Amino acid sequence: MSVEVLFYHLVHQPLEAALPPLLMKCLERDWRVVVQAGSEERCAALDAHLWTFQDDSFLPHGTKADGHAEEQLIYMTAEGDNPNRADVRFLVDRAAPPPLAGYTRAVYMFDGNDSEALADARQRWKEAKAEGFAVTYWQQTGAGGWERKA
Repeated sequence: MSVEVLFYHLVHQPLEAALPPLLMKCLERDWRVVVQAGSEERCAALDAHLWTFQDDSFLPHGTKADGHAEEQLIYMTAEGDNPNRADVRFLVDRAAPPPLAGYTRAVYMFDGNDSEALADARQRWKEAKAEGFAVTYWQQTGAGGWERKA
């Protein structure tokens, strides 16, 4: 089965606002997730954010420092590892992807206000198409939802 590769173009809200709802949808589908950030510092910031992004809720997740990586429903990393046997891999902040063939879905989230991030996303799109993956492109709406563009 081919990997479904989704590109989420952030236009109106930052990653911190857009990522948690998408992670919640994955958990509703009983999917395990790896979120790969572009650096250890960014991974740590997102890790802290997922505990506090709502006053009345949090997303259960962990990092290598927390231990028991194989038990985490959402695993945060800046590396290409997949210790929780994730179905879905999120790649944020221009993280370099590992091989994607073992995933059900790969999700690139990129900042539409960053020309380097846009160029990187275009390159990743070409690579995913060349590998024969099913690719779709989603652009953020003013209300924070997503509209399929391609």
